Amino acid sequence: MTDRKADIAVFVSGGGTNLQALIDAQETGIITSGRIRLVISSRSDAYALERARKAGIDACAISAKELGSRQAVEEQINNKLEEYSIDMIVLAGYLSILSEDFTRRWDHRILNIHPSLIPSFCGRGYYGLRVHEEALKKGVKVTGATVHFVNEIPDGGEIVMQRAVEVMEGDTPEILQRRVMEQAEWIILPLSVEKTAAALIGK
Repeated sequence: MTDRKADIAVFVSGGGTNLQALIDAQETGIITSGRIRLVISSRSDAYALERARKAGIDACAISAKELGSRQAVEEQINNKLEEYSIDMIVLAGYLSILSEDFTRRWDHRILNIHPSLIPSFCGRGYYGLRVHEEALKKGVKVTGATVHFVNEIPDGGEIVMQRAVEVMEGDTPEILQRRVMEQAEWIILPLSVEKTAAALIGK
């Protein structure tokens, strides 16, 4: 039995509810093969940074607004990942698209959570409430969430885990978003992180 844990960086852009689910899962023993060492936000005003600091996790903002280009952002991100000897990355509501060079370097070591059952309602431009608005517009009876590996195609990587959620009569995008988070995202993201971390350390 190895004592080694995979060192994890979580990328965020907003409130950090999925980050909180990962922090909680670490505390309750759902995630045992990895530990969150670093949180990187694309926005300096993201509340997720506050969540990280409260949990005693190092956190910083690396934004294109301040650095001027995606290349500069990714260069700084790579320096940070190296500094913390990161093994894997989790995108938890991270709204910047990563370059092909970056995703290739981290092949099968970047996980993303998407709030639909891929291949429905996914790809460029599908994030946040828009996903749920489109699902309701289409009249689907079942939606859910997907955790997948990240490659150069937005939401195009290999699926790790999915969980279905029922669409109810009278749902608004906001109500549906909350149900998908509670019944799918916050469950399958920690499980997928544990599965991937365990594989990385050869557990």
